[in-house]
Parts: sequence; structure tokens; C-alpha cells
Amino acid sequence: MAYESEHTRFMREWLQQHPEERGVQQSGRALWWDRGTRDLDEQARLAAAQVPQKPYYYDVN
Repeated sequence: MAYESEHTRFMREWLQQHPEERGVQQSGRALWWDRGTRDLDEQARLAAAQVPQKPYYYDVN
């Protein structure tokens, strides 16, 4: 059996006891981590809006 931390065990048991929290957990993840798909026009617009960066931007010369 692989190691499982106390926190992981607690969260697994807590989510089993509170299944309604799965939806809240997934909506929070979608808000902060999951990226929506972008269409090709938006990707092209974002790529065209990027400004080239100097190789060493701390150099004042």
C-alpha cells in the first residue's frame, strides 16, 4: 500500500460524507485553473498583440 498523508485521508473521507461539495470544488477549480478554449481568431489577435522582448531586459543600453 502506498503512503497516504493524514490530510489526503481526511479530505477523501470528508468528500465521501459531503458529496455536494464536489460541485463547489469543481467550480472553484474551473474558476482558477481550467482554461477555456479560444477560437483561432482570438489566438491570432493575442499573438499579434505581443510585443517582442529584449533578450536581457535589465540592460539599459
